[in-house]
Amino acid sequence: MGNYNEALNGNTIKLDDAPLNKFHIKIAGLTFGAHFTDGYILGIVGFALTLLTPQMDLTPFWVGLIGSSALIGLFLGSLVLGWISDYVGRQKIFVFSFILITAASILQFFADSPTELVLYRILIGIGLGGDYSVGHTMLAEFSPRKHRGVLLGSFSVIWTFGYVAANLIGILAIDTSPDAWRWMLASSAIPAVIILVLRMGTPESPRWLISKGRVEEAREIVKKHVGSNIVLDDETPVQTKSSFATLFSKEIRKRTAFNCIFFVCLVIPYFAIYTFLPNILDVIGLSQGYGTDFLLNGLLIVGALLGIWFTVKFSRRGFLISSFIVLIISLTLLSILPNSATVFMILSFAIFTLIMSAVSNLVGVFPAESFPTEIRSSGVGLATAASRLGAAVGTFLLPMGIASIGIQYTMLCLTAVLIIGAIVSIAWAPETKSLTLSEASNTENKH
Repeated sequence: MGNYNEALNGNTIKLDDAPLNKFHIKIAGLTFGAHFTDGYILGIVGFALTLLTPQMDLTPFWVGLIGSSALIGLFLGSLVLGWISDYVGRQKIFVFSFILITAASILQFFADSPTELVLYRILIGIGLGGDYSVGHTMLAEFSPRKHRGVLLGSFSVIWTFGYVAANLIGILAIDTSPDAWRWMLASSAIPAVIILVLRMGTPESPRWLISKGRVEEAREIVKKHVGSNIVLDDETPVQTKSSFATLFSKEIRKRTAFNCIFFVCLVIPYFAIYTFLPNILDVIGLSQGYGTDFLLNGLLIVGALLGIWFTVKFSRRGFLISSFIVLIISLTLLSILPNSATVFMILSFAIFTLIMSAVSNLVGVFPAESFPTEIRSSGVGLATAASRLGAAVGTFLLPMGIASIGIQYTMLCLTAVLIIGAIVSIAWAPETKSLTLSEASNTENKH
């Protein structure tokens, strides 16, 4: 090992400073494909529910439960499979998650009751949750720091493309047949099986291998996939137990709390609003054919692309806090403006959509950069689990909230969630830009 360590002083490049190559793009593509599938699965259910509700005589309770069931599964999968991957490795969960997603997607076609549909979508969510934990982690652990923010932040863009694709399929298929919902839901198996096949044979994370003392295997993977002149940043296994309880230790608990809370406060309004977007537009009087729907879906894509540039251009912390402030103002206006102020309502909704989509890039960046290798999947998994539990609760309650207290007070409740996110971000958001993965995960929450 001595000769290898001496090479660090020669014409070699550390893994964190390696140039971007085809392998990095491949890992990014395989992870992005998962997020496209996730966006598609969560986007198509709103249109399916339009047909399902009269066919199965669904109450608001069942509408909310079906709409949130994949998110419930995401909570479970992120928590459990993220924790497991810190013990058994990233690659095994990287493949298993899409076996589960593909099988459960197909089973949706044969569902004959809302209970069956909820069960299948929970299974899909478990697979997606596991993938969130290991996908972000795998890419973060392979990516050079110069490109890490763009690659991790791009998840949001691909997720948005999947969500918008689902909306387009839903719009085109909704009038074809009363049973079109079966094809809508089962169609998520198409991207899922493609990703599953392409993921076969992906290597294990070298950083995880080092954490387990398997240094030679880590070297070989780096040499084969990243470059013969690329060396590991640190070959010494850190003596940190791969314990879930470590996330709540004195040294890490603040960053754990920050990542969970800011993530939750962004996704609750995101999923609550955009899962039921057609219904919300109808309630607030902005349903004008599909014009407003198309406009907002277009802005989701523009915002996601803009978010990549913001992630590169601005500090992580500044981008997050300023976005929360804009979101609070725009959603407040959307809540209090009268239905007659159509132009201002559309403008407020447009700004909210643009910024919400842009700042969502950071949910893929902050958690992956915040935790040590030994508990990175557990940390990312916990933050994702917390966010999806919050999103599931918000999505479940939204139809009942609109029915009981009205759209205005429901929107104001979502605004209150954003205010909490802003306060926590101002108090605890770290700055991880330009740091190596080791530096970012070891930095204190100072600003």
